[in-house]
Amino acid sequence: MKALSDCTILVTPSSFGRHDPRLLSLLAESAGEVISNERGRPLTSDELRDILPGCDGYIAGQDHIDARALEQADRLRVIARYGVGVDRVDLGAAQSRGIIVTNTPGANADAVAELSIGLMLALARQIPHANQRTRSGEWPRLSGLSLAGSVVGLLGMGAIGQSVARRLRGFTCILQAHDPFVSSDQAEQLGVQMVELDTLVANSDFLSLHLPTTPETLGLVDADFLARMKRGAYLINTARGELVDETALHQALQSGQLRGAALDAFRQEPPDADNPLFGLPQVIVTPHMGAHTAGAVNAMGWGALSDCLAVLSGKPPKHRVV
Repeated sequence: MKALSDCTILVTPSSFGRHDPRLLSLLAESAGEVISNERGRPLTSDELRDILPGCDGYIAGQDHIDARALEQADRLRVIARYGVGVDRVDLGAAQSRGIIVTNTPGANADAVAELSIGLMLALARQIPHANQRTRSGEWPRLSGLSLAGSVVGLLGMGAIGQSVARRLRGFTCILQAHDPFVSSDQAEQLGVQMVELDTLVANSDFLSLHLPTTPETLGLVDADFLARMKRGAYLINTARGELVDETALHQALQSGQLRGAALDAFRQEPPDADNPLFGLPQVIVTPHMGAHTAGAVNAMGWGALSDCLAVLSGKPPKHRVV
């Protein structure tokens, strides 16, 4: 097995080591060569095909790591995801080539939870709209919706969903959730009532998505789903853009079926500047920044680096996916 000091490691997340230079120092000291992503955005499959040959390790951001890209990974032994989601990694292709895939579960849970709640409050109180009009010289009398007494639905109760629930208890809202992998006893400790999906969709004044992208959840929030939501409800997505049919969402917002939406994730990232959702004032958009706090970035960095170096040193990683 090649010595770690002779290995080449590709690092694509632009925020890796931004808040803790020790990450970059340890990486440089440990590896023979480090290749950085100079593009400042996730890499496409075609771009990876040009870069992966000769790489032994790969600390991966939101790149499109499909089977075609991995065909060129002649020396790759580990893909250490900088984050929890592995929906953009072809796990089957990686496994067939003997490539270990790891992730960093829980590292960004608090950061994403805080943004989710911030977006709920911004929607409920029309904060962006109020800011814009006040800056333009107006003094509008805007009426908002209080979280207190409202039903907040959490679709998905993994680490992020649970972190949202813990923080929302202080708002005295009614917390409901759907997740087939979470028991009623676990939910009860968080003050959450577990309900069926149809019940959650129909009851929620605010519905917050905290699901991974899987064959079962891809496009889950479609026209039928949106039609079953409470009229005048709000949708918050800080998970994955692939969960939502954006055309159907645009129609639901235009018709008044939904009062507003806040989106930190899109099917295409970055989205086109002429995305129809951008033209709706009741939509708040952010650039997939949920995980980007100093604490979360550091935790993801150390988790991904530790597992990457472990595999290249012949040791078992802490958070192996396949």
